[in-house]
Amino acid sequence: MRAPLTRDRVVAAAVALADEKGQAGASMRAIAGRLGVEAMSLYNHVAGRDDLLDGMVDAVFAEIALPEDGAEWRAAMRDRAASARAALKRHPWAVGLMDSRGHPGPATLRHHDAVLGALRAGGFSVVLAAHAVSVIDSYLYGFVLQELSLPFTGDGDIGEVTDGIRAGLPEGAYPHLMELMTTHVLEPGYDYGDEFGFGLALILDGLRPDEDQGATA
Repeated sequence: MRAPLTRDRVVAAAVALADEKGQAGASMRAIAGRLGVEAMSLYNHVAGRDDLLDGMVDAVFAEIALPEDGAEWRAAMRDRAASARAALKRHPWAVGLMDSRGHPGPATLRHHDAVLGALRAGGFSVVLAAHAVSVIDSYLYGFVLQELSLPFTGDGDIGEVTDGIRAGLPEGAYPHLMELMTTHVLEPGYDYGDEFGFGLALILDGLRPDEDQGATA
């Protein structure tokens, strides 16, 4: 017996299709085919494409671990950023959509409220907490976009890419770039993703809670 159609099943099928084929691949017809139903039946559970995207984005936010009550704010921001990066790498189509929805779902709202709450509990004023979230998320989303666009994924790919670049260059050209490749990028165990923690630490070290722990503006 086939499970009854629900909004959660529709959204889950859309997310799975987007993971496989990109956002455009999660069409109503494709979702219906995945679920074994007629496309029109989906509209009993989602109002349309925008409502579907709201649900898909909310599903990704639901995968991101929330700061725990009482957690030290730096640890909370670091762990939350790591969890968000992992979720966005699982769902590459979502990177440009995370803060784009005019009707955010409950997981989205819960996520943002918890992040702000961790900063407020750490002594940040409302305004400084907003600044902190903005700079952290700008770095997070930007890093993931760059990470996903790299032309290599492993040691073998890196070697092929760097060999291709060097093969087309005259001797002695771009010495600093060549130095970076040969003494860093081509070293065993190199992982571009390790850069994420370095940059995030710089941001967190540069943030300071307000001196007035009771500030509200």
